[in-house]
Amino acid sequence: MKVFYSDHFVLPLPEGHRFPMTKYSLLRERVEASSVCGPGELREPGAVTDEEILRAHHRDYLGRVASGALTDKEVRRIGFPWSERMVERSRRASGGTVGACLAALEDGFAANLAGGTHHAFAHRGEGYCVFNDSAIAARAAQAAGLVERVLVVDTDVHQGNGTAAILAGDPSVFTFSIHGEKNFPFHKERSDLDVPLPDGADDEAYLGALRPGLERALQESRPQLAIYLAGADPFADDRLGRLSVTKAGLAERDRLVLEYCQERDVPVAVTMAGGYSENVGDIVDVHFASISRAARMARPQRGLTHG
Repeated sequence: MKVFYSDHFVLPLPEGHRFPMTKYSLLRERVEASSVCGPGELREPGAVTDEEILRAHHRDYLGRVASGALTDKEVRRIGFPWSERMVERSRRASGGTVGACLAALEDGFAANLAGGTHHAFAHRGEGYCVFNDSAIAARAAQAAGLVERVLVVDTDVHQGNGTAAILAGDPSVFTFSIHGEKNFPFHKERSDLDVPLPDGADDEAYLGALRPGLERALQESRPQLAIYLAGADPFADDRLGRLSVTKAGLAERDRLVLEYCQERDVPVAVTMAGGYSENVGDIVDVHFASISRAARMARPQRGLTHG
């Protein structure tokens, strides 16, 4: 299975910054030590171009990001200090999702070891998200004439507010978000389908809400491609999650999403999204389980027409 990773995914952050940046390099090491990728399948993503970004973001926002002209308020809202490396990281993280989408259309499944930057709006970033990789990648696949209809399955514990806002009114991309009802962002946007969960929701409650949500999203969207945000932050020990889902519950989540799509012949690009456990190893465990499940299910799809 093709998996996209760049050393740019790891940013040097100021001392005391609590974003678990090391999860990216640790996850890569776990993937490299496994049988997830065949020879040449762990790939460096290209950086998305201005043209690709502008299908999802305003030109003036892109200009401020690229030139370092973001206001202090904008930088605080994003959560990362501005640097040229931060800009390159954001471009390559979205490039990884574009690459994963194109690879999934060939092979059935692919993954980006970053991405899931679903809090980025057309005109601003927030919550560690600069560019919205799901919106950029969906529209890149459409612009290439490869698909018409895309489904975004967002299982990060935080609502995909930026994705919902960017794609609002676009019937060709269906947004489905299952998330903590009282968690960030405190003002929710309207996805095509939102499934809010109460604090403390356990495996039974989580999976019981996910199944009918997936069925409805797939039925209504009839997608030719799915982008799956496999967040690690619904995990019970996540310090920002507020849910009580176990690793076994999240593994079942992965199985449901990937098998429901496979049964309908929908290729899936998996992205990592959030994870904030004090023990970084727990984050890596959850993300690696998602990638491993996709790799076990990967099958050739060359020559198929997705319709």
